[in-house]
Amino acid sequence: MSLGLGWKVKGDGKSLAPGEVVAPDERLSWGRTVGLGAQHVVAMFGATFVFPLVMGLNPQLAIMMSGIATIAFLLIVQGKVPSYLGTSASFVGGVAAIRAQGGDSAEVTGAILVSGLVLAAVGVAIHVLGSSVLHKVLPPVVTGAVVMLIGFNLAPVVAGIYWPQDQWVAILTMLFTIVCAVAFRGFVSRIAIFLALIFGTLLSWILDGAVGQITSVLGGATAATTHLRWDTSGVGSASWIGFPDQTMVGADGKEVVGWHAPSFSVAAILLVLPAVIALIAENTGHVKAVAEMTGHDLDPVMGRAIAADGVGTVIATSVGGSPTTTYAENIGVMAATRVYSTAAYYVAAAVAIVFGLSPKFGALVASVPGGVLGGITVVLYGMIGLLGAKIWKENGVDFGNPVNLVPVAAGIIIGIGNVELKITDDFSLGGIALGTIVTIVGWHLARLIAPAEIRADAEGTAISVGDHVYGDSDGIDDLYQEGYPGSKGPRDPERDRRP
Repeated sequence: MSLGLGWKVKGDGKSLAPGEVVAPDERLSWGRTVGLGAQHVVAMFGATFVFPLVMGLNPQLAIMMSGIATIAFLLIVQGKVPSYLGTSASFVGGVAAIRAQGGDSAEVTGAILVSGLVLAAVGVAIHVLGSSVLHKVLPPVVTGAVVMLIGFNLAPVVAGIYWPQDQWVAILTMLFTIVCAVAFRGFVSRIAIFLALIFGTLLSWILDGAVGQITSVLGGATAATTHLRWDTSGVGSASWIGFPDQTMVGADGKEVVGWHAPSFSVAAILLVLPAVIALIAENTGHVKAVAEMTGHDLDPVMGRAIAADGVGTVIATSVGGSPTTTYAENIGVMAATRVYSTAAYYVAAAVAIVFGLSPKFGALVASVPGGVLGGITVVLYGMIGLLGAKIWKENGVDFGNPVNLVPVAAGIIIGIGNVELKITDDFSLGGIALGTIVTIVGWHLARLIAPAEIRADAEGTAISVGDHVYGDSDGIDDLYQEGYPGSKGPRDPERDRRP
């Protein structure tokens, strides 16, 4: 079985003629390939460690495991789908719900691990049965609703945890994110989150020196304290090289998260399982977008790619890392460079593993001020929710049809409002989990009992992902494009002429 490791050198390995591309099984010289790999690291970097921070997981471990998961993905797809597996945002809502119920990091990673197994099983089923099974179980109206309620369910996390830590840094960071994403084109807009994180952190440092400490309630605390906005006290004492520490309980009684074995709770698992639906749409869109750019038919490896993402999540969370997903930011890099070589992704994965073996890097990431995360997450969480609306729009979902309107309306309000259904004294369903169940079961039930003419109108078309990537890591790359309508990256005249 080929593993896709035998790259052919493209031309002289140094330059490309106009309209020429480097295919996944080709590469430029190793020097240039290393440079391209570094670009992929920058593209995935910001979101890959921001989301572990907001989920309360170890960012150093997340970076390292993202590199390992990427290698596993590339091997499973046999080098046919160039992709980087960064941290997934789709689980943030479920994780917030788990922690709100008193769950610890072991329960969080155990629940996500099970979701990874489910995603891998779905990928295998698609590989065997064909991608048409996706539309039958998860039509666009359902997929869009689940993505929407996952994103909008997170609004209280921003309002109650991150924003109050420093409202002025938060709002300035938010405005900087918007400006970078909208006013600039190309690579700058694709790393808007990373740039906003740097901006907000530097702003916090300047304010600490200019106006002194701030009095606010830190995330998870119950009382306000006076503290530095950007506290780097843990960075200096951290070693340069080493594996992340094991999860422990600090002197203040709070969890200090590091590597750990997962534990399993049915209630926690149900809270994060809906994210699998978002990941299916996300991975499907990624494969379709790469197929469009490279001109290759990748439908035969669609199921393999979805399964590979599930395997990556299982590998990462088995030691306490974060869930993974294919990253749209890196599609943007490929569109800009016209280099689709998987060799560059192996380089990026190796660099991520090296970063993950530096506790000093981990301490630096963990020191990011809460106000900065407030400004970033207020954009990110809203973007996740709006991606659901984008799925509806691109697939022409008709909300004049009660089959689509009624069950979806109920599911979204339940999900966003954290409505709870108490089943026993010890078990209840609520928020994202209950909203997803109501949406899926309600839609299929409504379609089953509706008159034939209404039922036919509700079926719509298959999920339209040929020109779009849905549910990517931060959403910005989906909503702010340049040139080619609905695609990743600038207009490509050569591709536009392709039949």
